[in-house]
Amino acid sequence: MRTIVVFFALLIAAFAAPVDDSRSAQILKYDSENIGIDGYRFEFETSDGTARQEQAELRNAGTDTESIVVRGSYSYIGPDGTQYVISYVADENGFQPEGAHIPK
Repeated sequence: MRTIVVFFALLIAAFAAPVDDSRSAQILKYDSENIGIDGYRFEFETSDGTARQEQAELRNAGTDTESIVVRGSYSYIGPDGTQYVISYVADENGFQPEGAHIPK
């Protein structure tokens, strides 16, 4: 009898556990373009509310100041149910993120 009670207690606990939707997220949109050494771009969206887009370009090709500039953004739904959006630039000045929730 005690074994049956423990079994059902474990079964109830397993069904009551929160489900991690990110493990079962489906890809809704994906697009990618690699334009060689001049840059790239890509974007995707998933069913759990995650999205990302990014593009890069080569600046000052063939000079001493040659660099790649990356611009993009990503968003996700936090554990509190809020959608967080971060935009960023990465260039010769470093990684520069911006978002309403990021202190300035």
